[in-house]
Parts: sequence; C-alpha cells; structure tokens
Amino acid sequence: MNEIIRHFHFLFVMLIGIVPAMGQVDPALLTPIAKSPFKASSIIATGKPVARVNGAVLTDHDLLREMLSIFPYARQHGGKFPEAMEADIRRGALSTIEFEELVFQEAERRGMKVSSSRLDRALKAFRDQFGSENEFHAYLKEECGRSTQKLRDKVRRSIMIDDLLLAEVAQKAEVTEAQVHAFYQKNPARFSSPETASIQTISIAIPDKPTPQQEATARKRAEDALRQAKAAKNYEQFGMLAEKVSEDDWRVMMGDHQSTTRDRMPPEAAKVAFEMKTGQVSELIRTENSWCILRLNGRQDRHQASYEQVKHSLKKELQASRIETLRQALHQQLRKTAKIEEL
Repeated sequence: MNEIIRHFHFLFVMLIGIVPAMGQVDPALLTPIAKSPFKASSIIATGKPVARVNGAVLTDHDLLREMLSIFPYARQHGGKFPEAMEADIRRGALSTIEFEELVFQEAERRGMKVSSSRLDRALKAFRDQFGSENEFHAYLKEECGRSTQKLRDKVRRSIMIDDLLLAEVAQKAEVTEAQVHAFYQKNPARFSSPETASIQTISIAIPDKPTPQQEATARKRAEDALRQAKAAKNYEQFGMLAEKVSEDDWRVMMGDHQSTTRDRMPPEAAKVAFEMKTGQVSELIRTENSWCILRLNGRQDRHQASYEQVKHSLKKELQASRIETLRQALHQQLRKTAKIEEL
C-alpha cells in the first residue's frame, strides 16, 4: 500500500500528460475536463507529430496537455493561452515531454522492470480516483481508444519514469541536517529581518506647483482629517476614516500598509514612524506631494532568525534546488547522445 501511495501522484500526473519535476497536482486537474482538455482549447490537438526522440513520436496531444499543466488558467479562459506567453509556454512544454521520453528510454536501456502485481495495484489506485465508471470509461475512450492494454502501457511507462527519477534525482537530492546547518552559518544575511513598522495612513494630496490658495485649502483639509484621526480610538475607526477621506491608494485597505521597512516610506514619514509608540497617531507630516497622518499599530526590531526557526523550510529549499540542478544535469546528459527532431 505504501508503494502505491508513493507512486500514485507521479503516476496520475504522467497519465494526463503533466510531468513537473517534483511538483504538485492542481486540484482542478482532477475534474473530468482535465482528463479531456482538448475540446475547449484554442489549440486543436489532432495527433500530429511535434517531435521525434530517438524515433519515438510525440504528438500535439502530449504537447497540449503539458501546456495546460504549465498554464492551467487557460482552462478558465476557453483553453486560450495569452498571446505574449504562448511561445514560451510551448517551448517549455516541448522540452518537458522530450525529457520524459528520454527518461523512459533510459529506464528501458537499464532494463528496469515493473512487476505485474505492482502494475495491477497502480492501475487500481488510478482507477479509484474517478468519480464513476462512466468517467473512467470516458477517459479510456479519449486517451486510450478504449484499449486497456494501452492504459497498462501508459501506467508502466509512468512508473518506470518515476523509478529512474527517484534514483537519479530525488534520492541524490537528500540534504543532511549538517549541510543545512552549514548553509545557515555561512549565509547569516539570508536570515536577518530588517526593522519594520506596521502603519496606517491618511493622505491629503497637494497639487503639483500649488498656488497659495491651493496650499491653504489642502492644509485646512489635512487639519480637519487630523482632528478626526486623533479622536479615532482603534485600528477600525482610523481605517474607516482613511476609507472616507484619504487620497492615497491604501485607502481601500483601511489605510493599512502592514509591516513596512524604512526604505519603503517617504523619509519624512519614516523619521516619525520609527519614533512613535504603538497606537499613537502622528501630527501632520509634509511629504513631497501630500500631508500625511500615520497611526502606528506595531513595530518589529531588526532580528536574526534562529536556526531552529528556519531549519525545516531551509531544508526544503535546499533540497528543491538540488532536485532542479540534478534534473537539469540528467536532461543535458541524456540529450547528448539522443537524436531529437522537432517538427
């Protein structure tokens, strides 16, 4: 059972033609439309060859499935890809399906086998993912021409690819705790967080090159806003006032900038914000083109994250980086001796 679980994710991904290096399946891809994505697509898949890898033919069906994997939002837009991105998506998808075919051929060359019992378990696990027999048979018709043997071949191919990637990529990408700790010690700046202030703002705009009258009008409006801001007792009251009178882009979020560093504030505002007490409302602050009122909701001093705080996420990050490096190296190695024709 554990073996089925270990292999199922990659197996299902491969069967619908989605082959990220070690990725996650979008839940939307488990719907019936994901099993037959061609109908709504603006790119019509006809079975036309798009590439040959050592003589093995890859078709536009394979290509389209992978393009939809790279850009799943196309499903929400009638199967259309953004014109500016389509060429890059196609190029990435073609590279991926060529890579999976190279991996499969390498697994065959090494004589890797899949036992009948293991294949049967994987087939059952795959079939159990369908909501009904009708859904499964619709998939079988669309993808395998109703041939259960063709489905078995797809499953076997997927497992063999999985096994080779497990041996050449996943297992070799393991990172020890000593290596994680060494990285942490050598890169202290990576784990240092700057001083931040959590602020809300109310801004009253001053026109460019204002006349004295415009200056006076803006100042009067700002003073009126300040009076009301000083009367605000909490985050919500200040935020409601910001929504009502502020003229900056943050007004739609109750004036809330959340945690902000000094370099992301106007110098005049930063000088005040980092001297305030939590809950305090500033006086009027003149910036380049506005009068600004700040409310400080909290402040975080510069701090260094401890090794214990980051070790789990850091291990995942380092392992993901190794996986990608090993995957790229394997791809380059297999392409060196391969004959690949893109049609």
